[in-house]
Amino acid sequence: MEPFARTIDAAKKYVVSRTLDRVDWNAELVHGDLGNAVQRLKRESGKGLLVGGVKLPLALADLGLIDEYEFLVQPGLAGHGPTLFAGLSKPIELKLVSRSQFGSGVVAMRYELAHSTPARPAHVAT
Repeated sequence: MEPFARTIDAAKKYVVSRTLDRVDWNAELVHGDLGNAVQRLKRESGKGLLVGGVKLPLALADLGLIDEYEFLVQPGLAGHGPTLFAGLSKPIELKLVSRSQFGSGVVAMRYELAHSTPARPAHVAT
């Protein structure tokens, strides 16, 4: 098994869903109020939370629960697909804290909120 596969397989996962009754693959289904559930998870020990997708990051951003954003820009254009953070209720100012370029042409940019210093980030990787 590849190192990434071992890492992701062993990692605790949290699933936010309105339709699922149960999950597997070392995962826990998040129940109840999203804001309260994420605040509880952020207080638990660990290195923060990684969040992906389109709808969940938008909901967490609107609740003010994302402290750090990481965007991966791929060297290609799809011409279709969902728009990231479409429908955001108010603008969020960000400050670039790091940028990395990979041999594949992918560029990773990490941002923090411009007006606060996160203690333990909920992290959005896209």
